[in-house]
Amino acid sequence: MKLRLYLDTSVFSARIDERAPDRRALTEDFWKTLPCYEPATSMLAVEELRQTANPQLRSRMEAMLAGFNLIAVTDEMRRLAEMYIAEGAFTRSMTNDSVHVAAATLSRQDVLVSWNFKHLVNRRRRAMVAGVNAREGLPVLDILSPPELQ
Repeated sequence: MKLRLYLDTSVFSARIDERAPDRRALTEDFWKTLPCYEPATSMLAVEELRQTANPQLRSRMEAMLAGFNLIAVTDEMRRLAEMYIAEGAFTRSMTNDSVHVAAATLSRQDVLVSWNFKHLVNRRRRAMVAGVNAREGLPVLDILSPPELQ
């Protein structure tokens, strides 16, 4: 059975970000492994990608969505995101990050993949999310950067 991966917006943008060539190369290497997984993202990520001002970059990122399971953001996901905020895992200004985690958790993804080390891929936040998920009877969600999967 393939691992189910939820990619947040940072992974799509890193694939075309010419300002960070090392991260871009690592993202390309990761992207080549996607056939080994079941990739998904949420409609929130799609909305975030569509906010890209440059139409060429926006179009390139939207094309990357081909073959992805697109997850609708539900009220249940928004409630779980609010729980994460209430427990201090995320601040109010990080609401979208908490919704990404809730969407990945409730859609039963195995791993949330992100380049966002400040808000997502860090030990403190992973532990706080795990605590809320355990208390609520929800599955464990790994939160990793793309190179950690290779």
